[in-house]
Amino acid sequence: MSPKMKHHFPFDPSYGLTLEDLRAIAPPEPPPGFDTFWQARYMKALAVDPKLAMRTAKTSHPDWIVQDISFTSTDGVTIGGWLLVPRHGKIRRGLVVGHGYGGRVAPNFDLPVKETAVLFPCFRGISRSLHPPISPEPAFHVLHDIDKPERYVIGGCVEDLWVAVSALIALFPDLGGRIGYSGISFGGGIGALAIPFDPRIERGFLEVPTFGNRALWLELPTTGSADAVQRYGRSHPDVLDHLRLFDAASAATRISVPMLVAVALFDPAVAPPCQFSVANALPRANCNEIFILDAGHFDYPMDSVQQAALSERNRRFFEVT
Repeated sequence: MSPKMKHHFPFDPSYGLTLEDLRAIAPPEPPPGFDTFWQARYMKALAVDPKLAMRTAKTSHPDWIVQDISFTSTDGVTIGGWLLVPRHGKIRRGLVVGHGYGGRVAPNFDLPVKETAVLFPCFRGISRSLHPPISPEPAFHVLHDIDKPERYVIGGCVEDLWVAVSALIALFPDLGGRIGYSGISFGGGIGALAIPFDPRIERGFLEVPTFGNRALWLELPTTGSADAVQRYGRSHPDVLDHLRLFDAASAATRISVPMLVAVALFDPAVAPPCQFSVANALPRANCNEIFILDAGHFDYPMDSVQQAALSERNRRFFEVT
């Protein structure tokens, strides 16, 4: 069981489960048509001309050239974000970095990578990618067109990631086969859905990923986006039928590239059984690494120590060879 955490939540964010219990949770089987559904969406995204636009950002950094960027994603949605290019050395790898449901107000300059062009897109409807009528508020964003699988916003966000890869390759054509993805929470779930269907992404890091094992995701008490969907589900009992196509754990069973996944034993916003469902779905014999955190979405005594260790693991994982 995770270290005892003092908290104010009306439920136990460890759900009384031990590490052994969590490691035993199996991912759900994908529904019929799962692969066809996502392969068709990938081909749609691959056909998009990103029409990338850049300008020098007001933000400056001694190690990075910072550019404000925008590009066109599927459905004509304009995606905004940032591009970091190292001031010194060659560019030998590309990295797309997703964000949590809190969005992003600036790029992260502390990523443990070198010789890497880093693209920080904001997924549709959020932060620099506002797109009414999609709400930027997590509790409403996660519900946008949830009853229409072909139009559900989560699928659009996956397409945004694929088009971000296209934009990075358009800027740096030599990076083909050397592009990674890094995503936390919401961005972790989007990454798990996107990576198996895009052969251009050659490795990925997911931290406390959401959207895994939707049946549990809809059942376990939480403070995260699942809470909004659980409330919606009380009057729409067929919601799970729609969400099975968007199950990050089912998608992760299709991942065939090296992965680093950080999962938490205690997490009020993304239930640990859902996180572990994603990690447990990965093939055991494929250079995959699982990093165990005491907690996610929560401050705890060993937080800084564990994050430092995770950063070092990331450095090695994304190291250019």
